[in-house]
Amino acid sequence: MDSSNESLMTREPAVAGQFYPGDPNGLRSLLQRLFNGAANKLLKGNSLAIISPHAGYIYSGAVAAAAFMQVDPDKEYENIFIIGSSHRFAFNGASVYTQGNFKTPLGIIPVNIKLSLELISASDVFTDRSDAQISEHSLEVQLPFLQYRLKRPFQIVPIVIATQHPPTCHKIAGTLLPYFKPANLFVISTDFSHYPDYENACRVDRLTAEAILTNDPEVLLKTLGLNEQAGVPGLSTCLCGWASVLTLMYMTEKMEGIHYTLIDYKNSGDATGIENKSRVVGYYALSIEQKDIKSGTTDQAGMMITVEDKHVLLALARSAITSDFIAGQKEKPGSESLSPALLQRAGVFVSLYKQGKLRGCIGRFSPDLPLYELVQEMAIASALHDRRFSPLKANEIPELKIEISILTPLKKIDSIEDIELGRHGIYIKKGPNTGTFLPQVALNTGWSKEEFLEHCSSDKAGIGRNGWKEAELFTYEAIVIKEE
Repeated sequence: MDSSNESLMTREPAVAGQFYPGDPNGLRSLLQRLFNGAANKLLKGNSLAIISPHAGYIYSGAVAAAAFMQVDPDKEYENIFIIGSSHRFAFNGASVYTQGNFKTPLGIIPVNIKLSLELISASDVFTDRSDAQISEHSLEVQLPFLQYRLKRPFQIVPIVIATQHPPTCHKIAGTLLPYFKPANLFVISTDFSHYPDYENACRVDRLTAEAILTNDPEVLLKTLGLNEQAGVPGLSTCLCGWASVLTLMYMTEKMEGIHYTLIDYKNSGDATGIENKSRVVGYYALSIEQKDIKSGTTDQAGMMITVEDKHVLLALARSAITSDFIAGQKEKPGSESLSPALLQRAGVFVSLYKQGKLRGCIGRFSPDLPLYELVQEMAIASALHDRRFSPLKANEIPELKIEISILTPLKKIDSIEDIELGRHGIYIKKGPNTGTFLPQVALNTGWSKEEFLEHCSSDKAGIGRNGWKEAELFTYEAIVIKEE
């Protein structure tokens, strides 16, 4: 850790006593309450990056604590990059602080000035403009959470993005990309919608969050444009730190195994004592993690499904089938009834069983809808459109048992030695012919690895029992949820 800047100018706190308590004891006490309240939001605690809000703690502190819960408190980070968008200055680049350390009521935080200067030397989009840093709150409000959460010393690289130009964000991302690795942590500071009413905030924020989950910068930019063109009363922005989030997504879009996870959502209308909900600001906490590429396993934190979530998904699948028969349309639950996990995107298969025998099974690998909605669609498809079976009849519904398989992304393999029966599903592709078996098929049949491949190749892909030997092979894993 670089300590050569001890004699330089310390950046004093600019919003202590306004956005958060200026008294150290009061600040620690508030942080303790916020983290205690977010204890049930902990997934696996090994994020490469988090997205956290930056409003006053009485409004966004609970959501921010949920984001910082995903940070490993025992890890010794090489650097923590704090990135936020400027609220006061506009220029075509980003400011990196090089004048000294940062200070909060909880003490001094060292700045890695050597690395900051290296960034400035590496690219003309970086500057050492201190005026963009001195009064900026988007970075400062994140720091007490780090000081409270982390048990080991750490140093930061404070970056204020002042551009509104996506190509510049892309250039910033290219310079930062070598540092986006497990040894470092990236904290992206942003609030979501500004000033619509409560219900519109929930709707617009959800659309924006779903765009971020795609890990596709162009989807985010398109969604921001559509949201802002929709004529939502009072909406001045749907993502105030969009340039910072876009920069992160430019770094992660082509990285293998990256997974964005929604952790928590609230808006200022949820704050205690707020009665007027006609003008609110939205806050999301997100975690960005990466699967273990060497072993091929997926970080299950990115696929965390609680017992309650499982019950909700099974109920939605059954209700979708029933509603389709009765009214010709699936139920659309309100956003307030859905946990962040159900808004994630993942491939899904829904299997229907009647008296222990398969009655329909259809799925989709491409996660083009939120999880809850894709489960509903696949449930209806399994009931009515599996060509191996006649369409389900209404009087059969009470006899059905539903099984949902939530899939991890496909991983191409070069050897069948990479297949672990019971853990991996198999996907075979040869030209236009494809076929798949879910992981549980191997357990239910007792097939050997070769039999598993032969049956999938012949029965599903239609390329003969030995066709798999000349086909592309992929594996995936599944979280299986079923009615007992």
